[in-house]
Amino acid sequence: MNRYETHCHTAESSACASAPGAAQADFYKSRGFRGIVVTDHFLNGNTRADRNLPWEKQVDIQCLGYENAKKRGDEIGLDVFFGWEYTVGGCDFLTYGLDRQWLLAHPEAVTMPPNDYFDLVHRDGGYISHAHPFREDWYIDTIRLFPRKCDAVEIINSCRRQSENDMAKLYADHYGLPYTAGSDNHSAAQTRLSGIETEETIRDIKHFTDVLRAGRYNIFDEA
Repeated sequence: MNRYETHCHTAESSACASAPGAAQADFYKSRGFRGIVVTDHFLNGNTRADRNLPWEKQVDIQCLGYENAKKRGDEIGLDVFFGWEYTVGGCDFLTYGLDRQWLLAHPEAVTMPPNDYFDLVHRDGGYISHAHPFREDWYIDTIRLFPRKCDAVEIINSCRRQSENDMAKLYADHYGLPYTAGSDNHSAAQTRLSGIETEETIRDIKHFTDVLRAGRYNIFDEA
């Protein structure tokens, strides 16, 4: 089986991460993964990008950690794919299936209301998993759920309490939403990892979303 990380961050692009993209690639290769999706915080969240920069420069920073991870991954035999983690009101949504050109074409995505963002992503073939939907933290005053707008729910997040993951599973089951799992790794030193396993080798981010939509995967947790 091929193991893939669905949720990780790099220091180049996420303000809360300590591991550069190349270090993340080395880390996952050492743990036997076939590939990773780099999901740095979007430009409306905890990004390294200065919001006063021109949009193109902000997108450059959004993509930088992925690009460095991809370069290293190509050298060592780790597949690296591009995504991001969109934020609204402290809630986070892993966005898969779109690319740098999509970001350049849609600067409005950073300020549009969440339902409009979800519709835009879906219109263009993207896929959305609600990351750690029941996360509790000092800066989150409301848990917000969008069961009619999300394609899946991250029911295992390696950085969250078991009670929060349990609630995520109950939520997904109630609405009949598929599961995803991810490590939410910021450090390249995390001991507990989670993600998806597939029999097929994923070729690119479009293939990744096809696998998710078809349910041709299992989730795993190295708890």
